[in-house]
This record gives sequence, C-alpha cells and structure tokens, in this order.
Amino acid sequence: MRATLIYGAGDVRIENVPDPTLREPTDAIVRVVRSCICGSDLWPYGSRPATGDGDRIGHEFLGVVEAVGRDVSGLAAGDLVVAPFVWADNTCDFCREGLQTSCRHGGMWARDDVDGGQGEAVRVPQAQGTLVKLPVAEDSALLPSLLALSDVFPTGHHCAVTAGVNPRTTVTVIGDGAVGLSAVLAAKRLGAERIILMGRHKDRIDLGREFGATDVVAERGEEGVERVRELTGGDGTHTVLECVGLKPAIETAFAVVRNGGTVSRVGAPQYPDVPADFGVFFRNITLTGGVAPARAYIDELLPDVLEGRVEPGKVFDRTVALDQVPDGYRAMADRSALKVLIRP
Repeated sequence: MRATLIYGAGDVRIENVPDPTLREPTDAIVRVVRSCICGSDLWPYGSRPATGDGDRIGHEFLGVVEAVGRDVSGLAAGDLVVAPFVWADNTCDFCREGLQTSCRHGGMWARDDVDGGQGEAVRVPQAQGTLVKLPVAEDSALLPSLLALSDVFPTGHHCAVTAGVNPRTTVTVIGDGAVGLSAVLAAKRLGAERIILMGRHKDRIDLGREFGATDVVAERGEEGVERVRELTGGDGTHTVLECVGLKPAIETAFAVVRNGGTVSRVGAPQYPDVPADFGVFFRNITLTGGVAPARAYIDELLPDVLEGRVEPGKVFDRTVALDQVPDGYRAMADRSALKVLIRP
C-alpha cells in the first residue's frame, strides 16, 4: 500500500510500504477513507533532522473495517469507524477515569511499528477500545466533521472543559488555527456568550465568527493585551484558551486572564519553562490543559455532529489526494491552508 513518510524538515514523500496485517487478536485492519494533516505534524516538518530512513506520520483518520482479530467484538468488516489520535484499550484504570492518553496498554500512531494515519490502511491495536463505530455511509457529507472528532474538535473541547467554560464565563481564545477555531466552537457549545478570538487572518476570523466569536483582536503583544483589557473593562476574561504552543502565546494568556481565572493550554508547547512568576501566583491564576483524551469526548460530541448542531469539519479548507500530501504540508506550513483533508 502507499503511505506518507517524513525524511526530514520539508521532506515528505509518498511511498510503498507493507500492507498491514493482523498481529494480535485485539487488532483490526482499517481501510482509510479520510485522513488529514495536523498542526502538530508541522513541528517535525519544520525541524526534523534528515535521515536515510523515513518515518510514518499521521494520527487522524476514519475508515472502513476490513478485518478484526478474534478477541475484537462489536466491530465487523464493513463498519465505518473513527479513530482517536491515540489508541487505547478503554478498559484500564486510566481509561476508566477518562484519560485514554495515559492508557497502560495504549500508544501513538506512527510509533513503535504501528501504522500512521496518512496512508491507505492502518493496523489498529486495541481496536475494540479505540475505534468508534459511525452510523453513516462512507460517502456521507458528514465525513469532514466526523473526522474532526479524531483530534481537532476534542482538543478544542478539552481546552474549554478544563478551563471551566460555561454560560457565566467570558473567554479569550489565543490562536486562529484549526485548534483555536475548534476551541471557539467548543466554548460556544458550552454556553459562553462572550468569546474574544485573538487572530488576524481574515478567512479564519470569518470562520471564527461563524463558530461563535463575539469579538476579534488582531493586535499582538502588548497591543493585543491592552485591547482585550479594554474590551473587558480592564479585568480580562475568566478563561483563556491557549491554542498555539509558543511562549509569546502563554505570556499573552497570563496577561489577559482575569484575577482568579483559568488558563488552559492545548497547543503543543515549544518552550521548556512556563513563565508563571510570582505575579501570576499572586493573582491566583490556575493553569490547566494538556493533551486531550479524545476517546473520552467522542461519545458526547458525536450526536451534535450527526444532527448538524455543530460542523467542526469546516476547519478543512483544502482537500488533496494521497499523492498530493507533500503539497498539503507546504500549504499548511506557508499558511495558505488552514487544515488539509486527505482522500486516499
């Protein structure tokens, strides 16, 4: 089969790799119907040292089950399924606590001889606990939004939930990428009536407003902080959803959060130290967030997607075939695309 491999910064190739096979009785084989490129894929795309051997890549996909191991129940060939961005047994103590990202028997796609999602098929370990069956056909118009349940929408939702967003809280979202826009959508879904989006790309801002942003702050740095403070009577917002992962973003988050408020970060941090000094401590700011346990949220979010109450798939603004995935990476890296959908 064909799959995406990354060889180094800016070097993504589509190559032939071995077809997946059932190795364990808990495995399934899934033919990929839709996949995508994640913003976190851009970190290795921008900085990975060049090597002679490429690594598989991709962790968001949905597809059709082709085969299951003898210990897998509840799934059968022909089922359309979505896979969270980590695989997990969904039965260990961490999974039962809603922390599938810490599953004792789980792992990550494209690691340790497990297939990546940006290919034609995937061997799914712990298939019964990982895969979620979808009650639609593989040609459904809902596929982009259902694919968003694999990572980006649950990540935005996790950011809002851990921050404590509710109808009584004001919200600032930092970042107008796909995760930031998903956080806007999640905050609106949770009832927030005031959502300030910090971003400056017009097409993304337009989608942010459609998703529920009530105010937009295009300024950055001190000017952006002053603008948010101005919009909130000098106090800042109860919650801040940091969806970038760079140090200036977390610094801005602490600067615009209200005293006693909460900052949640889900942007993969590209800095070793959190700049939370005594001033942040004295203001009683809570820092939370982390990697989203997508599997814990899919069952809750799925009905709203199926019934059309939310359309997180609108973050996909470009679609490519598998052979065009290198072009998709370039488009996201130069910000001419928000999030790229892959149709193998």
